[in-house]
Amino acid sequence: MKKLLFIMLSICALFTACKIDEPDKDLKRIVFDPGDLKFISTSLNTQKETSSALYGNSEALSSLSSENHQLKNGSRLKLVTWKYHDNPQYIGGTITGELVSIETVQSDAEKVSYQIQNIAEGENIQPDKEERIRYMMSYEPVKRP
Repeated sequence: MKKLLFIMLSICALFTACKIDEPDKDLKRIVFDPGDLKFISTSLNTQKETSSALYGNSEALSSLSSENHQLKNGSRLKLVTWKYHDNPQYIGGTITGELVSIETVQSDAEKVSYQIQNIAEGENIQPDKEERIRYMMSYEPVKRP
């Protein structure tokens, strides 16, 4: 009787452990390669369900670390934004999904330039350049031990 009960419980456990549906199979996850840029900081926008990561070179990092947050010559920043969604493998967890946009700020001796690359389908937003530059310059670098 114990063997029969053990076999039936094993079979039930086997069938309930199988994953039947895959809700994220049609999502395109793109990995961003920052190249020679280093990670500076991150942020979440819970209303738009997006997460962003700020990357920059050493001049940009020292600009953001200073008190006045003024871009130094040769600074290069990239703000990469992804949609996030629930992690199907962990309850309460989220993971990055589709790449939404890449915003680039570059500074040289003459001017500060801003460029946005909208990746997501249906997204063709042209934000206020000065406001976006101020937003990117408001990031505080992550403190590393």
